[in-house]
Amino acid sequence: MIRAALKSLLARKVRLVMSTFAIVLGVSFVVGTLIFSDTLNRSFVSLFAYTVGDVVVQPEGGDVPGGGDSTATVPAELVDTLAALPGAARADGQIGVQGVYVVDTDGDPLGGFGPPSIGGNWSDAPAGNGLRSLAIVEGREPQGPGEVVLDAETADKSGWSVGDVVPMITGEETANLEPTLVGIADFPDGGSLNGATLAAFETSTAQDLFLDGEDVFNDVWVTAADGVTQAELRDRVAEVLPDGLEAVTGDSEADAQADELLEAISFLTIFLLIFAGISLVVGSFLIVNTFSILVAQRSRELALLRALGASRRQVTRSVQLESFILGVLGSTVGLGLGVLLAIGLRAIFATIGLDLSGQALVYSPRTFIAAYAVGIVVTMAAAYLPARRTARIAPVQAMRDDIALPEESVRKRFRNGLGLAVLGALSLLVGLTDLVDLGNGAWYTGLGVLAILLGVTAMSPVLAQPYLELTRALFARWFGSIGNLAGQNSLRNPRRTAATASALMIGLTLACTMAIVGASAKATVDKQIEDTFVGDFVVSSIFSGAFSSSIATRLEGVDGVEDVVSQRFGFAQYDGGFAGIGATDPDDLDRLDLTLATGSPDDLTLDTVLLGTGFARSNDLTIGDTVELEVNTGTVEWTVAGTFEASSLVSSGLLTSLETFEKAGYPAQDYLLVVYDEPGASDMQTKLDRALADQPIVTAKDQAAYAAEQREPIDQFVLIIFALLGLALLIAVLGIVNTLALSVIERTREVGLLRAIGVSRGQLRWMITLESVVIASLGAILGVLLGIGFGLALMTAVRDEGLDVIRVPFGQVAVFLVLSVVIGMLAAILPARRAARLDVLDAISTE
Repeated sequence: MIRAALKSLLARKVRLVMSTFAIVLGVSFVVGTLIFSDTLNRSFVSLFAYTVGDVVVQPEGGDVPGGGDSTATVPAELVDTLAALPGAARADGQIGVQGVYVVDTDGDPLGGFGPPSIGGNWSDAPAGNGLRSLAIVEGREPQGPGEVVLDAETADKSGWSVGDVVPMITGEETANLEPTLVGIADFPDGGSLNGATLAAFETSTAQDLFLDGEDVFNDVWVTAADGVTQAELRDRVAEVLPDGLEAVTGDSEADAQADELLEAISFLTIFLLIFAGISLVVGSFLIVNTFSILVAQRSRELALLRALGASRRQVTRSVQLESFILGVLGSTVGLGLGVLLAIGLRAIFATIGLDLSGQALVYSPRTFIAAYAVGIVVTMAAAYLPARRTARIAPVQAMRDDIALPEESVRKRFRNGLGLAVLGALSLLVGLTDLVDLGNGAWYTGLGVLAILLGVTAMSPVLAQPYLELTRALFARWFGSIGNLAGQNSLRNPRRTAATASALMIGLTLACTMAIVGASAKATVDKQIEDTFVGDFVVSSIFSGAFSSSIATRLEGVDGVEDVVSQRFGFAQYDGGFAGIGATDPDDLDRLDLTLATGSPDDLTLDTVLLGTGFARSNDLTIGDTVELEVNTGTVEWTVAGTFEASSLVSSGLLTSLETFEKAGYPAQDYLLVVYDEPGASDMQTKLDRALADQPIVTAKDQAAYAAEQREPIDQFVLIIFALLGLALLIAVLGIVNTLALSVIERTREVGLLRAIGVSRGQLRWMITLESVVIASLGAILGVLLGIGFGLALMTAVRDEGLDVIRVPFGQVAVFLVLSVVIGMLAAILPARRAARLDVLDAISTE
């Protein structure tokens, strides 16, 4: 039986390659994602090891990921005290802030998205465990005001050389700098800043620029003497620290910083693995179909084996052996393709600032285990049902030319599919609503969607019957006997037709759902901006970050400007998650036209906060309650003073006063400015652009431009989703090609007879094309219907979160349907060409 299985497999090399391709694509996505995420992890762990000393002295606080800079500092006089401790070799004050942008030779700012743009003081202090941190590789250290050192990668990207005057932009009071580049730094032992930029100044200059001229530091590195461990030195340092400061080992601080960052970007891995799973599910349909057709074509062969004494179990195992070999082959090729995909992912992320080129790809054992486990398990599971079903066919029955699926089996599949779809709908209801609290709703939503898709797939032979009858009748009327033959061929095995269409259905279901989500989100943004936009212009950073508060003062002096209202923004941790905090002057709430559902502007005093109605409702908070937040300086408790309705210009769930915001340790940097023109003012766009000419990170936008800017990230996100779903659609198209090709092989004698009675090659190609169009259009119709249902359900469930406009993009839906016809025609090219080239006599004599 083993020899028979191997010979059967080798005798069908084309089918082998086409079946393996689906496995290869799915496995490669899993492998590429795992390699990229492991490389990302290793890179940041290595990076943070270079950004800490043996012991780090810092202000006590929450150290919130994404929380930005903190105004809490360490006094400079403590440095000498720490350096004199037993076991300490030296102590060095460190300054580091974000939002210091280097402008390149073309006038464009570097960085901004993802990796930070860092400014600080130059220090030659060694990193923890004796690692050499950045060192000057060209030029010299900065020695006074007006001098700067850049890291090598930033210097290379910016085009500046030692001796050049480098324009820079900061978020501090001094918004523009023009220091002279006196040195370039790099890691002597290898390493990379992973796309971050670094501008290092002489220490007193850095204190003037970033710490208001105070003789303080953001933290202090204490280097251990020979033979002293980090833990021992930490304990000695902790004994002399005043209240409000803490000492941590460099290893623990590096691990904590890496863990926080990796947790913040962990969605990347999850995001990519979800689409790998989608590809594997779609690929499973191709594998199931392939084995169903292959086993059906070999029915006589298997029946003969049964007649010679082979048991059902042996027949099943022979097919499973073939699937195992396919799984191993597909996993091996997928492993190699996954490495190329990981290289591609690294290159893609480098274009948005996350440069991992300095880190070699990481190949962990789990990647190889996952590759073979996924490929082999999916393939063998997909082949099991066809193998088991064939083994149950009696040898005499298998001698027939055609083996039809029993009617009872179709009805049973329909009942099982209906039950699975109902369970999926209930799971989707639980995941999208708060009717039942069963933990993470995302899992129930995902399981519900998968169950409904599999249920509809099981029901599809019955659901598709009316559509297949309709297309047969229409094709017969439009294309005559050839159209009638194409329709009858689709009806001949509705299960196969529906199963092939189901692969395309899944991809288009998700694409249609995301189209509705994207269209609804953009419509909601447009409505919110139209309803709540105030002022005449909005000024914000192109990097969605903070900028110097001096910009507001500068714009107030522009001719024709009546008023400028500033807002600030930061992150905090609340109840185990992130919370966005906005801040503005309470006197400006009326200028922002913010609608208060409860409370009044006068209630927004020190240590109080206004909550968005959605945030208050979801966390069951009302006026007088206390909100406990973890900020960079520690824990703060603010009293709820009122609630406000959603606004396009107040994007945070919490809004407090500028005084409270700064008291919590957030820097005095603006996030958004609302500009009001004087009555009769003209040509304001030009005037504002002129005032911001030396600030390329900041732009002024009217209502239409601001709305377009807010829609852009949604368009980019949906485009990424479509690009990733393209892999699933590619597998689905391959499935149609594979099914048609195997169907042509299966019907070789029939094709020969058609040619013998006068059917031309062109007519034969057209018949195969029409069959393909039926399959593709069936998948598209089912996908569009399910996608609209999922999209409407999802958007209805999140209405309370502010996405209160539901929009179905019928234009895109129409494109999906037209695209399905094109896909059907393209998928038929190779199978139709093969059918048309068959020799008539050879085809008729085929057994």
